[in-house]
Amino acid sequence: MTSTIYSTDPNKEVAVLSVCSPVSGIATELAEVPDPVFARGLVGPGIAVTPGSEPHDVVAPIDGAVVKLHAHAFVVADDQGRGVLVHLGIDTVRLDGAGFEILLDGAGERQRVRAGTPMVRWNPADVVARGHSAAVPVVALDAAEGAVTQAATGEVTRGEQLFLWA
Repeated sequence: MTSTIYSTDPNKEVAVLSVCSPVSGIATELAEVPDPVFARGLVGPGIAVTPGSEPHDVVAPIDGAVVKLHAHAFVVADDQGRGVLVHLGIDTVRLDGAGFEILLDGAGERQRVRAGTPMVRWNPADVVARGHSAAVPVVALDAAEGAVTQAATGEVTRGEQLFLWA
């Protein structure tokens, strides 16, 4: 979802992107993720959500086009080219897709999706049992420092606003 607000210059509109949580769980700062790339914000700012242990579907956080789709991670970009990365667990690329099921029908990459579209099914308990963190970084790719605002903390529900990207 995108909304438009006005900046301090009344003649200049600023598009703000509302990024929704792809999973239900506990939202925390990226700095708390046990991975230095995410924790330092090297790919961009965002929020991590640690889900419960039950199997569930992970949904698209924004309206847009699928840029990348892997079993453990995906990127959706809005019409302005702002990409949001959803990474299911830490170091889960090493699982080679085990425990993940891509749900998106159709073309996959380049396919248009709406926020809330089911993308992947996974079981966080399986990820933890294999020695990995189930934390889900949700990252505003290549966003400027300070571009992410109104970030949620504490308990969040799948589909609820996680942060704004201005």
